[in-house]
Amino acid sequence: MAIISDKELPPDKLALWKKAQSAIDLRNYGYAISLIGNVVKEHPGFLDGRKMLRKAEIAATKGKKSFLSGLSTASLKGGGMIKKDPLAAMELAEKNLEADPFNAPANHLLKDAAKAANFPEIAAFALETLVMANPEDTKVMHELAEHYSTMGAADRAVEVYTRISQVNPADLVALKRGKDASASASMKSGGWEQAQSYRDLIKDKEQAVSLEQRGRLVMSVEMIDNQLGELTPQWEQDQTQVDLSRRIAKLWEDRFEQQHDAESLQGALWFYNHLNGVLTGSDPAVARKVSDLQLKQTDMAIRTLDAEIPPLQEEIKTLEEWFAAGGDQHEDAATYRDHLAQLKTALEERLAAQEEAKKQRANTLIDESKRRVERNPTDLGLRFELGERLLDAGHFNDAIPELQRARQNPSVRLKAISLLGRCFVQKGMNDMAASQFQAAVSEMSAMDNVKKDTLYELGLVYQTMGKKEEYLKCMKDIMEVDYSYKDVAKRVEATYGE
Repeated sequence: MAIISDKELPPDKLALWKKAQSAIDLRNYGYAISLIGNVVKEHPGFLDGRKMLRKAEIAATKGKKSFLSGLSTASLKGGGMIKKDPLAAMELAEKNLEADPFNAPANHLLKDAAKAANFPEIAAFALETLVMANPEDTKVMHELAEHYSTMGAADRAVEVYTRISQVNPADLVALKRGKDASASASMKSGGWEQAQSYRDLIKDKEQAVSLEQRGRLVMSVEMIDNQLGELTPQWEQDQTQVDLSRRIAKLWEDRFEQQHDAESLQGALWFYNHLNGVLTGSDPAVARKVSDLQLKQTDMAIRTLDAEIPPLQEEIKTLEEWFAAGGDQHEDAATYRDHLAQLKTALEERLAAQEEAKKQRANTLIDESKRRVERNPTDLGLRFELGERLLDAGHFNDAIPELQRARQNPSVRLKAISLLGRCFVQKGMNDMAASQFQAAVSEMSAMDNVKKDTLYELGLVYQTMGKKEEYLKCMKDIMEVDYSYKDVAKRVEATYGE
């Protein structure tokens, strides 16, 4: 059977299709799903309709699984329905996908039924949906790539094999088949199968080069720019294409990894943000990529400011020393005063920007940790990570309950207790801080860096509380094993002269 476009729909179904598009624009996803489902049921070869239907379902469910997720493929086959009536099997699959668009058994049912009904494009779409749901499922990706090859879409197979190799560089099968598919795509696009002369072969040379570059795991910046120049105009025609948006985002990311420039990083972040929006946040890997790139962008800004601030400080210091030595008597003193004022303003602006960038970085890390905890609320290691990041950002009240829960994890228990002590120090609750540090020290056997750090913190708390004897013992315990640790030697030795 053939795939049809909206132009081939009868007038009544075309009207429903247009209403569905308007409903999606208004985010009335339930109504849109009902309308498109009606169209697809009557015209199963309407692939664009199925794609829009899935997009609406993902937006409506926000990627959440339903109770149908646990059903097996066998339970959805309806006793051999695929062989008897593949179109009915496709309808059954769509009914299950309405509540859970990423349901694996239902998508596999749609794939198998579509193959039986001679709709290879719809079978590919079902596999593409599964890959969207789990971008690191190389088993499904292999199946999709093989299906593309069977369809004669070698260029699409190359893309999938490339993604498999990015997920698992040790997958030699994907590497070999990717090269084979790339060769097939080059031959097909280059006209080797139909060529009658050398001139026939070189007509599509640029396209062949493009496919060859696309199949490479590592591309030069020039190759990446060529790919971006080719794909961006396609994307501009339909910015809702998930695969195309993903490819462009990855190209910008690869460019940044080679160039380490702000332009490439901004391009990667923009397209991953766009992709995340198209997917309505349903792909955790894409959301995590956005967070990682935002962090890299902030780190780049901090590094730039870190490089700009010291020269300003040095120049300000030099001018101030010059004025202190009598520079006011110089005939151009007023000009230098203005310049000094400008330098101080520039320094204040950069220091404020540096502080804001660091705060933004801390908030990005906290937001990422919160998302991880929300996905895995029982993972105490993630609780510790969140508590540590909250403490670093100065959110002591929020950090305390996370670190208290993290104490139950043996692998981070002692670190969590020590960080709790630091929280109480910052809140001025020195007795509770001392209690936490004491508890941590009592469970530490070897005098490693962690124990030395904890003892030092405990000693400072004792000093603040006026407990001189306890303070001195902490410092001496450290000094006995590490004379050069921080300023413990100076602190201990100073007490002998009192």
